[in-house]
Amino acid sequence: MAGTRPPAVAGSFYPADPKQLRTMVDGFLDAVHAEEAAPKAIIAPHAGYIYSGPVAASVYARLKALRGRIARVVLLGPSHRVGFEGLALSSADYYDTPLGRIPLDKHAETLLAGLSQVRVFDSAHAREHSLEVHLPFLLETVGEFALIPLVVGDATPQAVGDVLERLWGGPETLIVISSDLSHYHDYATAQRLDRATSQAIETLRYEDIGYDAACGRNPVNGLLYVARKRGLHAHTIDLRNSGDTVGPRDQVVGYGAYVVG
Repeated sequence: MAGTRPPAVAGSFYPADPKQLRTMVDGFLDAVHAEEAAPKAIIAPHAGYIYSGPVAASVYARLKALRGRIARVVLLGPSHRVGFEGLALSSADYYDTPLGRIPLDKHAETLLAGLSQVRVFDSAHAREHSLEVHLPFLLETVGEFALIPLVVGDATPQAVGDVLERLWGGPETLIVISSDLSHYHDYATAQRLDRATSQAIETLRYEDIGYDAACGRNPVNGLLYVARKRGLHAHTIDLRNSGDTVGPRDQVVGYGAYVVG
C-alpha cells in the first residue's frame, strides 16, 4: 500500500503471501545465468507472473550485480485504467509490498518542477499493476532503494524523454520501463509483430512502435528517444509470448526483455 492507496496488486499478478512470492520470484531469477554488464535501463513485461515472470527474470537477473549500488529506481509504466494526458506522480510516501516497504523519492517533484506534462495524480496509481508487478523483482535483485513511480498516459516520446533526462542521474539511478508487446493475436502473427518491435527497440527507432505494438509504447518510446540522443545501445535479452510460457496459442500476449546502456 502507498499512503492511502489500496495494497499492491496481488491475485493474478503475484501472490500476496510473502514466502510464496519470494519463492516464485527467486525461482525465476535462479533459472537465469547472467554475466553481462549491468545496464542503465531495462524494459520488462508486467503480466501475471506465470505468463511473463520468466521473461522479466531474464533481464532482472542482470541487476544482481548492482545490489547495494542502486539508490533510486525510476519506474515508468502505462495506465491501464485511467485515461489522462502526461505523466502522473503519486502523493504517497511509500509502496507497501508483501516483501517490504519501499519509500518514494519525494525529491522527484523538485527535479521535475516546471515540466507541464507532469503532475501529482493519485487516481492513475490507485490500482495500476504495470508498476507494482516490478517491485518484488527489484527488491530481490537490487535490494533497498527509493522509488520514483510514474504512470504514463498520453505523452509524446519527447515529453517522456524530458522527464527521464531530469531523473537520469548517475550509476546510482536505474531506469525501468514496464511494457508488454502485442495482444491477442495468434502465435505466428504475434511472433512476427514482436520481432518487428524488438528490431525497432534495438535500433532505437521509436517512430516505428505504434499503438498496437506495445501497451507501454509511450514510456518505451520516451526511453528510446533519450537513448538515441545519448548514443546508447539497446539489446534484446528475451522475446517470447504467453504461448511459450503457459496458455493456448490462438490468442497470445507478447513479452520482451531489453537492456539499454
